[in-house]
Amino acid sequence: MQIIKTNKSRLKEVNFSNLPFGTVFSDHMFICKYKDGKWVEPKIIPYGPIEMNPGAKVLHYGQSIFEGMKAFKNSNNELLLFRKDDNFIRLNKSAIRLSIPQIPKDIFMNGLEKLISLDNEWCKKDDGYSLYIRPFVYASEDGVKASTAQEFTFIIITSPSTRYYSGDINLLVEEKYTRAPQGGVGFAKAAGNYAASFYPTRQANKKGFQQVVWTDSIEHKYIEECGTMNIWFRIGDKLVTPQLSDSILDGITRKSVIALAKDMGIDVQEKKISVKELFEAYNDNKLTEVFGSGTAVGISPIRSITFRSDKMSFTNNNDSISSRLKSKLQSIQKGEDFDSHNWITKIN
Repeated sequence: MQIIKTNKSRLKEVNFSNLPFGTVFSDHMFICKYKDGKWVEPKIIPYGPIEMNPGAKVLHYGQSIFEGMKAFKNSNNELLLFRKDDNFIRLNKSAIRLSIPQIPKDIFMNGLEKLISLDNEWCKKDDGYSLYIRPFVYASEDGVKASTAQEFTFIIITSPSTRYYSGDINLLVEEKYTRAPQGGVGFAKAAGNYAASFYPTRQANKKGFQQVVWTDSIEHKYIEECGTMNIWFRIGDKLVTPQLSDSILDGITRKSVIALAKDMGIDVQEKKISVKELFEAYNDNKLTEVFGSGTAVGISPIRSITFRSDKMSFTNNNDSISSRLKSKLQSIQKGEDFDSHNWITKIN
């Protein structure tokens, strides 16, 4: 693999006390091309603009996928990568659905590990800091025929990060628009999934809500996700989350929450759950806690959910399930707790 280092690091120019999520990028990026039926020319180069023709198919047909990953520093300043194999598997699952050639494991892992090792100083060991990692693939072939591309570009970039949300999260149940229909690409990390969500989210923002609760595309009565997160409900002594389908993303943090909750002896149920059922549980004083989960956001408590003129409000406390799960997950990610599930890879 060719490695071309930057002549001058931008690290000292960054104000780490003010890091708007996803706007500051590390010194280098990994890039690899697909042409003539194979992935070739993997290399690491300084972060910067990429060349793209106006006819690149990604610009016309949205043939693009991505992943979100994180690395953390432990107290010895060692870099710890969280659940890399799961992200690799999901990237290729998305690739199959979007008619994109799968990434070979050696190219993905070697590129990833060499890149974050080279830029390891961009990940701070202080509490609340991590290195957000964004692998993505797009159709780079020049041509506007409505068909799958024959040339693709795979890139990995990284970004130092802190908290995604800085305040309360209040949700509005969306009844008109949908994040993903059945039979579509909702289970994949397809770029277009998120573009389609921006308009209804912006309308909710204008009403004072941070995100929307996505419901099913057929009846708009069953909960699916919230914003860019999987969603969780504490109902009685059970932790309930929507059952996976082809319109719900199989989140890596979602998998982690299920495993850790079971370790704690919490009864976890994956099931279809309706808006009506939620409000009935709330009115019966059984629904006491709601939170979201995702790589970027971690585990984030939800302060309220509004449906038409009805509102459910929740009080966060230190003994909540979300706070216990968050503490346990973060301690594993930072190397402070035993990793019984073998989620952590130490990067030299």
